[in-house]
Amino acid sequence: MQVLVDADACPAVIKDTLFRAARRVEVRVTLVANQYLRTPPSPFIKSIQVPAGFDAADARIVELVTSGDLVITADIPLAAAVLGKGAHALDPRGSWFTRENIQERLTMRDVMDQLRNAGIETGGPAPFSTRDGKAFAGQLDRFLARHGKPVRGSD
Repeated sequence: MQVLVDADACPAVIKDTLFRAARRVEVRVTLVANQYLRTPPSPFIKSIQVPAGFDAADARIVELVTSGDLVITADIPLAAAVLGKGAHALDPRGSWFTRENIQERLTMRDVMDQLRNAGIETGGPAPFSTRDGKAFAGQLDRFLARHGKPVRGSD
């Protein structure tokens, strides 16, 4: 089991939480982004920089993910793709994407996209809060406790 992070828009506090978890439970955490990301020195933490381009990081995550892995993302189509490969998907606010809720989330995303394309102001997500960070940390801790011995080290 490994943790893959859609890191381009991932809040710094979430990355810090993941770095601490990687060291604590010795799980591999890989940040994927189209920009250079600095990571702390650890055999369990690495980053992959992909070329700039629409969904390049998402495509790389889908390529790397295997059944049982955990993907951290707020991107609903990416979450759907990794769920389809038998992986788990958690958003940075601590909410799970599941087989039961992913279709509804995709539909709502498409409706909101259509409204924006029609010129209707839909607003955006609420600002990331301390409560969101705590919710994420709690869900991550429970997941790591439930999902057994991780793959150790890095490639």
